Amino acid sequence: QVQLVESGGGLVQAGGSLRLSCAASGRTFSSASMGWFRQAPGKEREFVAAISWSGTRTYYADSVKGRFTISRDRAKNTMYLQMDSLKSEDTAVYYCAGESRGSFAEAGQYEYWGQGTQVTVSS
Repeated sequence: QVQLVESGGGLVQAGGSLRLSCAASGRTFSSASMGWFRQAPGKEREFVAAISWSGTRTYYADSVKGRFTISRDRAKNTMYLQMDSLKSEDTAVYYCAGESRGSFAEAGQYEYWGQGTQVTVSS
């Protein structure tokens, strides 16, 4: 059974940092692109960042560019999202997604999803 498990969420003050992890089990994602999405209350799930299977290419939503950094450790089958200079508008449930079959920024293109981790940024 394939599982993606996020961790590292929590409550942080504006301007602070958090590091999210997404640990995969049940299969290797070393040859698959992976991504992070988030969903705030009353809003649709939105793209945050994505990383190619090799880790050499990364993509970011304009709203997080320059503040968030996506990375992966293929040997550990784990993906990360370093979030710095957090803002109140970053408050959301963050989901990791594995194996995009098309556009990396479209949630519907990913086959596997984690259960999500809450990030709350207080102003």
